Amino acid sequence: MGIYEELEWRGLIKDISSPELKDKLNNGGMTFYIGTDPTGDSLHIGHFSSFLISKRLKDAGHYPILLVGGGTGLIGDPKPTAERPMITYEQVNHNFECLKAQAERIFGFEVVNNYDWYKDMNFIDYLRDYGKYFNINYMLNKDVVRRRLDEGITYCEFSYMIMQAMDFYVLHQNKGVNLQVAGQDQWGNITAGIELTRKKSGEELYGITMPLLTKSDGTKFGKSEGKAIWLDREKTSPYEMYQFFLNSEDSKVIDYLKFLTFLSKEEIEELEESNRNEPHLRKAHKALAREVITFLHGKEAYDEALEISEMLFSGHIENLTYEQVKACFNGVESIDTDEDLQILNALVKAGAASSNREARQFVKGGSVLVNGVKITDEKFLVSKKNAYGHKATVIRRGKKKYFVINHK
Repeated sequence: MGIYEELEWRGLIKDISSPELKDKLNNGGMTFYIGTDPTGDSLHIGHFSSFLISKRLKDAGHYPILLVGGGTGLIGDPKPTAERPMITYEQVNHNFECLKAQAERIFGFEVVNNYDWYKDMNFIDYLRDYGKYFNINYMLNKDVVRRRLDEGITYCEFSYMIMQAMDFYVLHQNKGVNLQVAGQDQWGNITAGIELTRKKSGEELYGITMPLLTKSDGTKFGKSEGKAIWLDREKTSPYEMYQFFLNSEDSKVIDYLKFLTFLSKEEIEELEESNRNEPHLRKAHKALAREVITFLHGKEAYDEALEISEMLFSGHIENLTYEQVKACFNGVESIDTDEDLQILNALVKAGAASSNREARQFVKGGSVLVNGVKITDEKFLVSKKNAYGHKATVIRRGKKKYFVINHK
């Protein structure tokens, strides 16, 4: 099947601007762009699915450009609920450099910054050359604007649509871009760019959107929707990513395989059958974790994530490194201390026992492990010199309750 049919099978097409786009996509040769604003210093898994569409299009013979909006990021696109907080020029520039390096490393795309064509534009030229082509009624009818009218929307946010339309026009003029790819929430901005170019030059541009990557409750994967899964391994380790995908909802894992991997139709259908008939094996979840982590960080990172997971499952954590401990137990209850602690005191301070008496019962009963080793001596000393990297001690009480003591 052609690239259009593949995207359709994967559920990656929400809107297209013209029926003729189907043949254009299948024939190759288009120059397209996908954009993101530098509101953070790393992409997250919500970006990943749309960026993979760009990789699929590139492999089908199209040329991708990534726009990181150093200009639009200073304004902020309208959210459905409230205005985004402003971020400083310095932070936007820092984020731009981080995202540029990350995108070039992972995807190999050409990266441009729309601040380059906004920084020298004066207000009169902005109104005469662009503002005059936008009908207020047309702008008010866009979904995200309409939803904000009751509570109010600032002129700054309202202008974002014009800026994104300008991006499409400028990239068409300077880079030959004739297609924009984005999530479904950007449809109004895409069509605004198509209309602007048609009015200014009479030329036809195209747009395609994909459904947003969501959980079963409809919430999307993004940093504003709870804890983000970052593509930067220093912010989300391969192990954390492995656990995230391993614990994906059964009802969504096949969608995630279609959105986030390059596995073939036959491979995914086989995993779908396994997910339906033998869900306890979690073959689909494991394949999802393997494909995403290997694509982002390489096979070695995936192998390490798998090894850490197996160590934790077996309870044999004594051979973990300090860096692996940080990745494994990020978010686990922890305390900081600058002194050695007797095990009973350590259990109470860490919250693993309510009293010395209860702590003694746990120790004598053999249900306490320190750094993977069972402790039955109530005089055992939790010490910095025996900690992982001389920095962290991991206490396990029972089968699954973990606590971390950070040594200063």
